[in-house]
Amino acid sequence: MNKRIFLLCMLVFVFIPAKSVAPSEVRPVKNLIVMIPDGTSLSTVSVARWYQWYLHPDKPRLNIDPYICGTVLTHSSNAPIGDSAPTTSCYMTGYPSRAGYVSTYPPAAGDDDIYPLDPAKAYQPLTTLLEAVKLTHNKATGLVFTCEFPHATPADCSAHSYNRSRYDWISSQMVHNDLDVVIGGGVSLLSEAGEAYLKAGGYGVYKNDMAGMRSDQGSKMWALYGERDMAYDLDRDASKEPSIEEMTRTAIEKLSRNENGFFLMVEGSKVDWAAHANDPVGMITEFLAFDRACRVALEFAKKDGETLVIIVPDHGNSGFSLGSRDCKSYGTATKDDLFGIITQVKHTAEGIAARLNASPSAAVQQIFREEAGFELLPEELNTLYQCKSYENSPVPKDERSDRDVLPSLYSSSLNDFVAKLITSKTCFGFTTGGHTGEEVFLAAYHPAGTLPIGMNSNVELNHYMAAALGLDGELDKLTAENFAPHTKVFNGYTYNIIPPAEEKGSPTLVVKNRKKQLAITPNTNIVKAGNKGQEEIRLRSVVIYVDRNGTFYLPESLTEYLK
Repeated sequence: MNKRIFLLCMLVFVFIPAKSVAPSEVRPVKNLIVMIPDGTSLSTVSVARWYQWYLHPDKPRLNIDPYICGTVLTHSSNAPIGDSAPTTSCYMTGYPSRAGYVSTYPPAAGDDDIYPLDPAKAYQPLTTLLEAVKLTHNKATGLVFTCEFPHATPADCSAHSYNRSRYDWISSQMVHNDLDVVIGGGVSLLSEAGEAYLKAGGYGVYKNDMAGMRSDQGSKMWALYGERDMAYDLDRDASKEPSIEEMTRTAIEKLSRNENGFFLMVEGSKVDWAAHANDPVGMITEFLAFDRACRVALEFAKKDGETLVIIVPDHGNSGFSLGSRDCKSYGTATKDDLFGIITQVKHTAEGIAARLNASPSAAVQQIFREEAGFELLPEELNTLYQCKSYENSPVPKDERSDRDVLPSLYSSSLNDFVAKLITSKTCFGFTTGGHTGEEVFLAAYHPAGTLPIGMNSNVELNHYMAAALGLDGELDKLTAENFAPHTKVFNGYTYNIIPPAEEKGSPTLVVKNRKKQLAITPNTNIVKAGNKGQEEIRLRSVVIYVDRNGTFYLPESLTEYLK
């Protein structure tokens, strides 16, 4: 070929923009793995990559790097900046929602709504991708995370509530949604009734029992660690808690036994928590732990040939930057200047604070030498002594004050002081301790190469994943079938809502038709039939009750039991 023609062809190839595939063009897959590094801004990814490269010169790239294909505009229904509940809800349901809402249609907010909403659908539970593949294709379903299991992101996949804090509702729903594999935090949040239900259903249930999890041969398992959340990876006792990499591998091994395929969501939960704490070491190392879990998923997908992997944060957090106004020479700083100190830090701010509170004040300088490679200056040491939550301060608690301290480091929280101190030794910056609204990265692997390229909204990403699972247009239909208002389902029947016996308990819906009766309690998949509840009906979805509108949401098919 003529050299000039060849070069022209190459230029045309380079400059033709890639086009994101429409849902109708997505090649169907058998399995979907959604991996969410919670609260991960693109700057966190960049700094983590530099950190890894600095420590390991032979590893300049992250595991996700070859698969980065675009960005996602993520938002709530009435606000450009979202929290985990509505943003992951949108990935799962295709509808943006309000702050704190878990896979639930939001009330209309007038001109504040980013897309028009139907006021009549307010508080309607919305079928998730996880629920849909279970209902339509009998696929296996699983969740992996490092927070407590009813926390927003895992809940978004498998529960419904307008209040993400109602763990009593959410945890019961997650148990009764018959997920095949759940691995993460939250031992104290699994009730006795929930554990009994799981064991009766043939699940292996392991609480702070890594040996039990590793030896389990079944396909159905709940393995929980920590009273609430699991430890940060950098602080983790490897003899007591598995890595997110191991949890991901275990979940895939069990779920892939299902001949119909599987859905798995893996959350790097505590990247977000470290970002809220403005703890750069925690953010970096949590993301790198998550990236190693991504390697497990991607290696499986490439070998399997029938698996789609989507890697995407739910939102940004903290306004983290490599470069700060407080570090005057950051523009000419060398890699040693930028990463020499941070790579010496052995634990997260939380981990260092725990050690300080477990040691006498005389050991402070030794602790910082061992943990971070430096000693505190006199004014830094005095600021530490004024922290209200520093249990071993030589200054009595009632004499501690915010006078004569370094304002940039002072905090009543010891964790916060340590995070600020570590950051002050770097050229990193933060603008907030809350969420941020920038677009997040998107990485994907599809065995046929039909990828969601470019900038996608969170709604469009849901449509892409739904189409890949053969669910294009199905989620609304499934919502109508399985989460219909009781007033519609039982129109023409005699029914009554019996108030709960306890203040925070749930009401019971009793429906009668001649000699037949149903007693329906929310947040479970169990319905009692017969005048004395002698027959137990197991639903394939959970029943939801919304106290704000006094409505039970349940399957339309329940009327069959009254005929």
